[in-house]
Amino acid sequence: MAQPDVRALEVRALSAVQRTVGPPAVVRVARGMSLFGEHAAGWLALGTVGALLDPARRREWLVATAGVAFAHGASIGVKRVVRRPRPDDPTVEIRVGVPSKLSFPSAHATSTTAAAVLFGALVGRPLVAVLVPPMALSRLVLGVHYPSDVVAGSLLGAAVAAGARRATRRRSR
Repeated sequence: MAQPDVRALEVRALSAVQRTVGPPAVVRVARGMSLFGEHAAGWLALGTVGALLDPARRREWLVATAGVAFAHGASIGVKRVVRRPRPDDPTVEIRVGVPSKLSFPSAHATSTTAAAVLFGALVGRPLVAVLVPPMALSRLVLGVHYPSDVVAGSLLGAAVAAGARRATRRRSR
C-alpha cells in the first residue's frame, strides 16, 4: 500500500479551509491578525502595557513578555534550520505579504500560544482556547502556512511558555 503524500493532504486541507472560511470579511480580519502578530509585535506591546499598568507584578509581566520574545526567536531559529517553503500550489491563494519564504513552524502560532499561556496565567484567564485557534486559522485562511506549520508553532509556543513558567517558579523560591 502506497504512503499518502502528506504535502498533498495538507494542500487539500489548506484549500478546503480557504474555500470554507474565506469570505472577504474573514480575510480582512485575518490580515489584521497577521499584522498584529508580525514579529510578535502585538503581543510584546501588550506585555509591555501589562507591565506598565500592573506595577505590583511588573517583573512577572516583563518575564512573560521576554518568554513571548524567546518563543518568537525559537520559531525563527527552527524555520532557518528546517527551511520548509511556504505553500505554493495553484489551489492556494496567498492573501497577505510575508517577511520570508519559510513556513515551518508558524511564528504567529508560536508567539500567540506563548502569549496566551504566559499572559493568561497573569490575568487568571484561560486564554489559549480564545486566542490560539483564531490565529492558527488565520494563517490558513491567508494561505501562508500548512496545517502542520500552525500545529508545530503552537506546540513550540506552549513548550517555551512552560519552560518560562518553570524557570520563573524556580527563581521565585
